[in-house]
Amino acid sequence: MDKEFGSVERLVEFGLGMAVANQMIATMNQAIGSMTVPGAQAPMGGAVGNPLLSYFVVVDGAQAGPFNEQQLEQLIREGKVTGESLVWRTGITAWVTASNLPDVNRLLLLNKK
Repeated sequence: MDKEFGSVERLVEFGLGMAVANQMIATMNQAIGSMTVPGAQAPMGGAVGNPLLSYFVVVDGAQAGPFNEQQLEQLIREGKVTGESLVWRTGITAWVTASNLPDVNRLLLLNKK
């Protein structure tokens, strides 16, 4: 069996194989991008604003919450939550500083004054 591209038929066969492979890759990327992992902060594709997450924060020495992402972002804008604030959300096992929680750190960076 000749593996050279010496004929138009072999080139067409190769081109069709590449087209099918590219379609399979696009389908897999779409499927992986829309997957969610239990306990993760967002779908694997990078979408933000998971409405199922609830955040609790320590504000003025007292636990406050639950807050959704938009409410948490408002607290950040008001300066009530900083990178050093303690935060807990569904999906993690212990309180951490806000700057050490990637989804909250992203909000901190977006709202940096």
